[in-house]
Amino acid sequence: MSPADTAAPKSRAPAFGQGLLRDCWYFAALSCEVKPGKMARHELLGEPVLIGRMPSGQIYALRDICPHRAAPLSAGRMVRREGEGETIECPYHGWRFRADGACAAIPSLVSDQAMEVERIRVRRYCVRESQGMVFVFMGDAPTDEPDTAPPAFPGVVGGAPKLVERMVFEAHIDHAVVGLMDPAHGPYVHRQWWWRSEHSQHDKQKAFEPRELGFAMARHAPSSNSRAYALLGGRPETEITFRLPGYRWEHIVVGQRQVLALTCLTPLDETRTRITQIFWSDHPVFNLVRPFLRMGARAFLKQDGDMVNLQNEGLRYRPGLIWIDDADRQAKWYQQLKREWIRSREEGRAFSNPVEPTVLRWRS
Repeated sequence: MSPADTAAPKSRAPAFGQGLLRDCWYFAALSCEVKPGKMARHELLGEPVLIGRMPSGQIYALRDICPHRAAPLSAGRMVRREGEGETIECPYHGWRFRADGACAAIPSLVSDQAMEVERIRVRRYCVRESQGMVFVFMGDAPTDEPDTAPPAFPGVVGGAPKLVERMVFEAHIDHAVVGLMDPAHGPYVHRQWWWRSEHSQHDKQKAFEPRELGFAMARHAPSSNSRAYALLGGRPETEITFRLPGYRWEHIVVGQRQVLALTCLTPLDETRTRITQIFWSDHPVFNLVRPFLRMGARAFLKQDGDMVNLQNEGLRYRPGLIWIDDADRQAKWYQQLKREWIRSREEGRAFSNPVEPTVLRWRS
């Protein structure tokens, strides 16, 4: 037997900035945005996905292509007919499909034309609602069923979100993730008088710990040069967590009050990533500062988006990228987490988090 025969199988992990993780739960929408009887077209990992809610309240997700002539089902309507129940009707020829993807009727068939209509199916995606959010499981095959639950986040308090902001970055999710978790770009990209200045840079030292499918910057007092935290009063403590495939959240505790700033990164395809920022809080200050919070969130997203566009000018030439410790260690962890996720799925075993407890130091 040759050495090649005995070698361990190589992982199909794509290079940084290429490929998209499968068998994962991706954020798609807020539950309140999916109204009964309504349908909306989404794009997830390069696939058209119809997300809707039956008048009965059941939420569903289907491939947004009619198998007859490829018309988007989301352009159709919800109908209810005797013996069929509630179905999605294609706008082109009226083919009707149930929420599980099975065809319920083809109107053009006459009574003596035999056809097993129910054998025609549209791909169904597993979809779940959790904490007021809609998550879609993007598996490799139509038959893939999730063996994990959607992520759950601490600090979803105070009822409906206080703020929701969205933006599409013209970037692969890898670049969007490492850009948002980068601890050193703040003084250069995010220059606001109310946040921090270019000249206010301190040495930082933070402890990191492994967490489910990711890692966290352990709970600590915010940096003294981050002015916005002063609005919360008291002695705020914050914990910043990242989890595959693309969730980053900051959970702030001030006495009995909480703030959660959640960022969901959803790849539309390999060149575009939707960034959704959602804020919850039961802190009374949010009733006063919501307009300023909205302006701040939009400013941060726009600055990050502008930097992504600028970075794209260099990435067009496919340069090698230099990663340094300790400021880029989180970016390295992200790549290690992705590789381990792919290997664990290929080998049919439990995920083993490669991140170990570490103290990182940088200046920002």
